[in-house]
Amino acid sequence: MPLPEVKRLDMAAKPRRVAWWLRPIMWLASFPVTWLHRTRIERVNMEGVKRPYLLLCNHNAFYDFMVAVKATFPNQAYYIVAIDGFVGIGGLLHWLMARVGCIPKRKFTSDTRLVRQLREVADKKKIVAFYPEARYSLCGTNAILPPSLGKLVKMLKLPVVTLITQGNHINSPFWHTGDRLIKTKATMKKILTAEQVEQMDYNQIMEVIDREFYYDDFAWQRDNQIRMVKKNRAEGLHRVLYQCPHCGKEYRMASEGAELWCKECGHRWWMNEYGQLEATEGESYYPHIPNWYEWQRQNVRREVDAGTYGITVKADVRSLPNPRRFIDVGEATFTHDMKGFRLDGDFDGMEYNLTIPAKARYSIHIEYDYRKWHRDCIDLSTLTDTMFVFPQGEDFSVTKMSLACEEIYKKLNNE
Repeated sequence: MPLPEVKRLDMAAKPRRVAWWLRPIMWLASFPVTWLHRTRIERVNMEGVKRPYLLLCNHNAFYDFMVAVKATFPNQAYYIVAIDGFVGIGGLLHWLMARVGCIPKRKFTSDTRLVRQLREVADKKKIVAFYPEARYSLCGTNAILPPSLGKLVKMLKLPVVTLITQGNHINSPFWHTGDRLIKTKATMKKILTAEQVEQMDYNQIMEVIDREFYYDDFAWQRDNQIRMVKKNRAEGLHRVLYQCPHCGKEYRMASEGAELWCKECGHRWWMNEYGQLEATEGESYYPHIPNWYEWQRQNVRREVDAGTYGITVKADVRSLPNPRRFIDVGEATFTHDMKGFRLDGDFDGMEYNLTIPAKARYSIHIEYDYRKWHRDCIDLSTLTDTMFVFPQGEDFSVTKMSLACEEIYKKLNNE
């Protein structure tokens, strides 16, 4: 890895005690926003639930955190947050977030130090809040959960509560962030007692969590007739729906306003006010957006099963060894294929490579229109660094890479 002389963030540091004077500020920042969204929180099986417990939340937008603050009020939760969430104001944001109960984590890495940190939080009788999907949902549906989650629950020996929000993706989709002031809903539910966690094995625990961790925001919007009147409601959707179902061409989709179209064949869709896609002429194919997304997954799976999936491109790379700032490490060759991920570059005359085997990564984190660079990227994390990889050109989709990562992992581990 490059930058050997740069100080890395101490990921093993003990969670800091939450500053008492920051707790009211968090409430003041969260409650008015939840009122504006008229967010209703339904509580199921929560009678008698006391701290400590493990709170598993689905992840659609930054607004999720505000809902969690309201749901756990007046108690204080400790949150697992990706390291890039601490970046800002020259390190000041890191200082602040550490004092409101945030624990840094590098996404999709197996870090045993995290178990000790969470155990310390539980021993203080606090709430451990965890977003196990480890990224915002790409199309408002539940993402794959880490296979190790059941083992983590077993080790913590805590009651398990879920907080599943509906409408947060419609309000602020990952492919076009912002606040649309949509009415949302959340369900807070105890799904396992400490005694049940003790008696069950981790596979049984995962079965319960997987069953409870189902959601579909676009179906919820359609069924509840939640209107989205914003004129730019489809803008950015081409980043998720990268393949045209009419001509089959990849990487030629575009979007603007309420429309989505293929630049190759010209087929066009209009997103109505209830989140459904209607072709302006001819067949709509997949009016329900998650169905289009899953069709793309099936196509990727065929490539994976045939052993033909692979992409190699030039990419611009930025490193994040600590939360102070991103460091430009120049151009590299980025490869994703059946073997996994590989990054080969040169920084300050020193060659480096990063290899992540396919069998070791069940999913990957991607970003759309990321920060000041306004480009799509994929991040590759180790326990000491995170490399943000920005592929060059147009003949790629980070969404397809994400789908391929999951399908290759499933294929290799099933075999």
